[in-house]
Amino acid sequence: MADFTEPLGYRLITGPDDAEFCIRVSVLLDQGYQLHGSPALTFNGERVIAAQVLVLPQSVGSEGGCQPPRRGS
Repeated sequence: MADFTEPLGYRLITGPDDAEFCIRVSVLLDQGYQLHGSPALTFNGERVIAAQVLVLPQSVGSEGGCQPPRRGS
């Protein structure tokens, strides 16, 4: 079982594109996360659903942290 006492290096936040979604992203930014890439939006037939990746800068490229996929291997 994973130990979630340490902050995750990678977070994918999803939900309706509303004030609550913005608050969730803002809280993570206040905790030191940084936006990674552009947000994604889709329509589920009723409302717009947003997704945004956030990463902790100290875990990007570090052992056990977020690392970009290898290309050509």
